[in-house]
Amino acid sequence: MTIEHPSAPSFVLVRPQMGENIGAAARAMLNFGLDHMRVVAPRDGWPNPAAVAMASGAGRVLDHALLSPDLPHALADCSFVFATTARDRDLTKPVYTPEAAMQLAAQKIANGQRVAVLFGPERAGLENDDIARSNAIISVPVNPEFASLNLAQCVLLMGYEWMRLHATQPAIVEELAGGEWAHNSEIEHLAKHYEERLEEAGFFYPEHKAASMKLNLRNLWSRLPLTRADVQILHGTLRQMVRWKERS
Repeated sequence: MTIEHPSAPSFVLVRPQMGENIGAAARAMLNFGLDHMRVVAPRDGWPNPAAVAMASGAGRVLDHALLSPDLPHALADCSFVFATTARDRDLTKPVYTPEAAMQLAAQKIANGQRVAVLFGPERAGLENDDIARSNAIISVPVNPEFASLNLAQCVLLMGYEWMRLHATQPAIVEELAGGEWAHNSEIEHLAKHYEERLEEAGFFYPEHKAASMKLNLRNLWSRLPLTRADVQILHGTLRQMVRWKERS
């Protein structure tokens, strides 16, 4: 995907179920000056007339939304990803409030990185496989006895924190000397490379634990702040180890 570098995070709706909720999310985004929407595998197809009707003046957000068949494709050009979730997870990741998350997003965008925020489907939210591809979690401090937010509410809350941040203070630039942060597509390729070689080596044993081991490994990659040079070194290290084993 070739689009200009945004000055704000992209909001990624993962497998949204109802067109009305997509339209309401678009309206919430534009309320706070956000127009970079990405839609992943919407249940009812795309474009969606119900989404257009509900957007009520925010149709341009839908017109320019990027449609993706899956999450890796949607995040290919991103270098930092937040996942919104209200439930406790077994995945070890840094957790931010909406306010702190948008502050960090502003720093990374000012440094030239592309940032995305994931929002899950209405019924159950993001799955662990989705969250494993994120770098950090956004957790909203809500009533623990009724923690569920609908899609548009969650989008509205993040948009409000983004706008409030920019109304009160400038972004702080986080310097990275001598390199570029790796894009999500590069991390995805690295994760597959290691998973395939470890599979060949019999690492994922016993079989009934293989799925959780692979998920934990994927989560490890997403927690690491890797540059493009780091990714190349890790690829090269694994290739050399495989060559050494084949010669021995």
